[in-house]
Amino acid sequence: MKNIFCQLFFGIILIVSANNSNAQLCRFENSNGLESATYFEAVQWYKDLDKKSANVLVKEMGMTDVGYPLHLVLVSADGKFDPAQWHQQNKAVILINNGIHPGEPDGIDASMMLVRDIVLRKLQLPNNIALAFIPVYNIGGCLNRGTTSRANQNGPKEYGFRGNAQNLDLNRDFTKCDSKDAKAFTQIFHFLDPDILIDNHVSDGADYQHTMTLLTTQYDKMSTSYGSWLRAMFESTLYGGMSKKGWDMVPYVNFETTDFGKGMEMFYDPPRYSSGYAALFGTIGFVPETHMLKPYKDRVKSTYDLMQTIIEESSKNCIALKVNRKAGIHQITNVKDSFALSWKIDTTIYTKVVFKGYEQAFKLSDATGLQRMFYDHNKPYTRDINFFNTYRPENLVKKPKAYIIPQGWWAVIDLLKLNNVAMKQFSNDTLIEVEAYRIDDYKSYPRPYEKHHKNSSVKTTTSLQKIKFLKGDYVIYLNQKANRYLVEMLEPIGDDSFFAWNFFDAILQQKEGYSDYRWDDVAAEVLKNNPGLQQKLDAKKKADAKFAANASAQLDFIYKNSLYYEPGHNRYPVYRLL
Repeated sequence: MKNIFCQLFFGIILIVSANNSNAQLCRFENSNGLESATYFEAVQWYKDLDKKSANVLVKEMGMTDVGYPLHLVLVSADGKFDPAQWHQQNKAVILINNGIHPGEPDGIDASMMLVRDIVLRKLQLPNNIALAFIPVYNIGGCLNRGTTSRANQNGPKEYGFRGNAQNLDLNRDFTKCDSKDAKAFTQIFHFLDPDILIDNHVSDGADYQHTMTLLTTQYDKMSTSYGSWLRAMFESTLYGGMSKKGWDMVPYVNFETTDFGKGMEMFYDPPRYSSGYAALFGTIGFVPETHMLKPYKDRVKSTYDLMQTIIEESSKNCIALKVNRKAGIHQITNVKDSFALSWKIDTTIYTKVVFKGYEQAFKLSDATGLQRMFYDHNKPYTRDINFFNTYRPENLVKKPKAYIIPQGWWAVIDLLKLNNVAMKQFSNDTLIEVEAYRIDDYKSYPRPYEKHHKNSSVKTTTSLQKIKFLKGDYVIYLNQKANRYLVEMLEPIGDDSFFAWNFFDAILQQKEGYSDYRWDDVAAEVLKNNPGLQQKLDAKKKADAKFAANASAQLDFIYKNSLYYEPGHNRYPVYRLL
């Protein structure tokens, strides 16, 4: 009888232990690497870990377009979850973003297992590292699950969709913030002030042997010493660490690249992208891009190993990371007086990378019957190729003492506030001499791009003007950490400026006008009282025969050079205080 009781007791223990073991496995593991967690499974996974461990805290941090809150998972070795305190303790703060493109869910599953392994002490979280995870960023896209939207991808069986609930690509929304999702991310980013941002992705494009590629923030966007340290020291430790784990990692391969004999260029990451946005605030951005054609199991494992490697190397290099970032932010805040608004690759400077590819070949297509290109897996190769990873600054602009922006442009002001920009408001109506831009020319995209007809090829002229600002208008001094963000977003010719994203398009429309028959008499009077304008008109007619024969064009010229013409038309409404 005692024997039977003991057998029954130990049998129950084994069943309970097995159930506990299974409870620690996620969908990815239970499916042998073929399936990915749903949004609800991922969030519940972290909530369960929060209940089990004093080292994990789950917070809600803002609403998304689809009506679900964005969650933030904080992981700390000492069980303290105050980011300000983390920085005071000189911990390296790492933010890991998952599911920005939910059809690329590798990071969602890899992060779940990583945090689980930290809780179970399978992985040791260093005391000088603090982690923060966004389990699923694009919740709307993650809920839109299917099996066919990623036509070229090798698993998982089901996955989410690239567009969010507004059908926006959130990796183009970091500065314009058309989505609630991006606004919630901005809140998280500045709450954490991360030293490193990891934004997990899956790559499309050319075929090659590598499972993991890595996109790094452009070194040249950081301060000189910070960028040099990142290029020469820190980034190389990640490649070494991944090699030791069995992954031959290479820099991110641009989507369009097919001829590797010409080498590869480092990805250009303007602020609309996660890595470009992070750089505005002195944060190193890493975008892991696993290769779409590799088995899902391998992709998730390599993502796990890369996150582990970044944690390990950040711990070893924590002091250098913190010191270099602090020096970089100091330079942006107090020293640097001009900023680049665009960048161009320098094709005279390159390094060599070991690239493992497949030879291109051609055959008849079974779909079209015509010639098609393919990568021949029977002909793998390993070659040293040129990697062009130096960008030269273009369109340098000297920062003003301050920008002044009228309060009526509240959509921009709200985004500045969201990004922790320090601003003051005039307490009285104030007349100030400022430098003002006039938009002389620009082009707009003929088709919408991420909900906008983006402006480009912007041409401006400047003039000093005395402008009356009203009580409540904003003055923004450039003596703060957000200096680079302010210049790149508020200068109209910037690649990803607020003007480029149509926030100020209202000034491009003339609100008042005239009828030719009535203005003709007034125009004659204007010329009579302004001999200088008459001379300008005569000179233009002499130089331009078409203009000389066009009465409407001449009336328009007189109007736009008279006091009747509205001063706000084409005048950019962000002013520079010199």
